[in-house]
Amino acid sequence: MQSRKEAFSKAENQSHESLTDLIGDLASQSAGLVRDEVALAKQEINEKVTSYRSPLITVGFGAVVAILAAFVLCAALVAGLSEYLKVWMAALIVGGVLALIACIVVSAGLGRLKRLNLTPKKTMKSLEENKEWLKEIT
Repeated sequence: MQSRKEAFSKAENQSHESLTDLIGDLASQSAGLVRDEVALAKQEINEKVTSYRSPLITVGFGAVVAILAAFVLCAALVAGLSEYLKVWMAALIVGGVLALIACIVVSAGLGRLKRLNLTPKKTMKSLEENKEWLKEIT
């Protein structure tokens, strides 16, 4: 028959083993949870970056039109300075219209960019929930 001391020692070893197992399980599950959260964040950021594509194309198009406007305005200035004819007036009008179009297009693209947000909201919410869960179990 076992003495009380031996029985207590066995029970203590079993509780330590199960506590060790629980801590190991918690560590491995936490690591898996972190991996899943990182994967979710990557996916959400990829979706957000994709949503930036169209406004960036619009801004790029506006920038190209602005460069064309600058070329035409430079040509108008050269034509105006070299010859005091009506040709420069036409070039100045075309350059002014192109500059106005560039301003409108770039403003529209920038307005669309300002409305977008790259913060991974789903991941942030999930991380907050995980944080609360970990607080509860510890």
